[in-house]
Amino acid sequence: MVPFLIFLLILSLSVGLLSWRRNRRLLVEARNASQARGAEGTNELAEATTDRKRAEEERQALSRDLQESKAWLEEAQRVAHVGYWVWDLGTDGLIWSDETYRIFGVTPQDGLIDLDKLREMIHPEDREAVFRTAEEAIRSGARADCEHRLFRPSGEMRVVHSLGDLKKDSSGRPCQMFGTTQDITERKRAEEALRRSQFYLSEGQRLAHIGSWAFDESGHYWSEELYKIYGLDPQNGAPTVEQYLALVHPQDRASMAETIKIMLEQHRGHDLIERIIRPDGQLRYVRAVAVPVFEQGIFKGFVGTTMDVTEHELLTRELQREKAYLAEAQSLTHIGSWATNFHTGQMFHLSDEVYRLHGFEPNQGPSALERFWDTVHREDEPIVRATLENAIRARADYDIPEFRVCHADGSVRFLRTIGHHNRSGELGDYVGITMDVTERKQAEQERERLRQLESDLAHTNRLNMMGELAAALAHEIKQPIAASVTSASACLRWLAHDPPDLERARAAAIRMKEDGNRAADVINHLRSFYKKGTPTQCEMVDVKDIVREMTTLLRNEAFPHSITIHSEFDGDVPHVLADRVQLQQVFMNLMLNAIEAMKETGGGLTIRSGPNPERQLLISISDTGVGLPMEDTERIFDAFHTTKPQGTGMGLAISRSIVESLGGRIWATANQGSGATFCFTLPVEAEEHA
Repeated sequence: MVPFLIFLLILSLSVGLLSWRRNRRLLVEARNASQARGAEGTNELAEATTDRKRAEEERQALSRDLQESKAWLEEAQRVAHVGYWVWDLGTDGLIWSDETYRIFGVTPQDGLIDLDKLREMIHPEDREAVFRTAEEAIRSGARADCEHRLFRPSGEMRVVHSLGDLKKDSSGRPCQMFGTTQDITERKRAEEALRRSQFYLSEGQRLAHIGSWAFDESGHYWSEELYKIYGLDPQNGAPTVEQYLALVHPQDRASMAETIKIMLEQHRGHDLIERIIRPDGQLRYVRAVAVPVFEQGIFKGFVGTTMDVTEHELLTRELQREKAYLAEAQSLTHIGSWATNFHTGQMFHLSDEVYRLHGFEPNQGPSALERFWDTVHREDEPIVRATLENAIRARADYDIPEFRVCHADGSVRFLRTIGHHNRSGELGDYVGITMDVTERKQAEQERERLRQLESDLAHTNRLNMMGELAAALAHEIKQPIAASVTSASACLRWLAHDPPDLERARAAAIRMKEDGNRAADVINHLRSFYKKGTPTQCEMVDVKDIVREMTTLLRNEAFPHSITIHSEFDGDVPHVLADRVQLQQVFMNLMLNAIEAMKETGGGLTIRSGPNPERQLLISISDTGVGLPMEDTERIFDAFHTTKPQGTGMGLAISRSIVESLGGRIWATANQGSGATFCFTLPVEAEEHA
């Protein structure tokens, strides 16, 4: 635009000068013709008068043309903000056009402008450069071209661009410089604003790691930041599609190639995250957004942005991993987290485990608070609500150690919930956890049942021991008492004879004494126990349940001595017909003996089950203790036989009595290494007769 306006200015000057020269030539010709005709005489006076009149008209026409040309010139200068000037190098005089005056903020009425005034108006920082440029042009004959700032008398600063060409005299010396001055202040401001905008855009892209790009039929554009994101050199220009795909991660390359193909064929944009590998080998995540450009419905190309989201993506993946770990930990521990406002009912956060604890599925989406209230057991709801209401009024924390919830499948779970009041939040804002304490509740109940069982077993053990002892005593002293009674009867008969047979009576009395002594020896040195008896309270018993009960009961006895207890059952263990309490007593006696054998050294107690060729259930209890005595191992089952200093010798005897009463047998073997194994069998046919 500016070169065109300068051309228009020069054209206007040229037209004005040509018109002025043409009119001046016509005026001179008219005057010469008039003078020639005057020499011919007075007869031609009228014709001369006519010529003068015509010359005057032509002069007036010339004046009008000059005024019109000057107006065109002034208008062209005003529109283009271009003024012309003439510098007489001999006198240093200056001639300025009206537009030049306007550019410098002065008027012709302010007086002539000389070099000194001009120097004062030029910006001090540009003054030396402007005159140095002029002197160089005069010396070299080249065009003067400079851009500088000036101050108008009002104090306003403007920026101008000046061009000047030399005129030489007949001897070839520079005598005049003709030039133009254009006010480019607005253009410079626009350029500065554009540079500032580009700087802000570039700086914003650099700070945000966002690059911009565009491509159409005229070419492909990448911003400076985009080159940095991809690790490319801007000097090499924007990459081709093939070069770009080579930067994409191999696992993402095929899908990206398909995306580009769809873009070009269907003129459709995209928004996706992809992985790239820079030329230096560094892996980065970028988010690319492409938008198609249409003009009047005609596709022109694409514009888009690419953002380096590596840190954000890595952080997101790390948060996802931590969330997964937290969710897994909550699932394993049956503890869920939540945040809600009990006053407004708004629920801010619910972990998946909270849904599961209340019998919901996490994928069912957000749920209303009342839906969770509906799962609380009707008997527990009043105290739960009262606890929450009191905590909300007091703006305090709360802990409800136990309440029940009912699941849709009819199962009942025991939960504990702890809430922390957010003191900086609104009324009713709480964060907290809810945990499943059902197993703990059941364990407490089981412990109570086992304590009762232990008490019952101890009582039964004492009764059985007394019964076994009474039976053994009764059996052993029955014969000597019976013999003593017989001898007493014989003695009485011999004494009743007339005369009494004292010798035979004495012999009977001696036998009575011997039988009495034998009975006393039985009491003091009982060696045998009672024979097999018949159980009185038999039922179908699950042996695995009894083993679990005894393991739990005796674990505290074993733990202080570094003794472990575990069981190994061979498939399904059949139920047996037995007195449950008596069978518990057998396991307790054998397991306590094993623990006693390992108290000094520690070790492992193993309970196994397996089939027996005689269709009997085989149970073995092994330990790693001191083992069995080298002599006859069968004696350990005899009543009162014991290898322990404080033992009574009744435990194994009672165990054998119970097992044999159930139709089985019991024995012991020494292990190849350390310890011993006690085995007993129980008939499984009894189950068929139940």
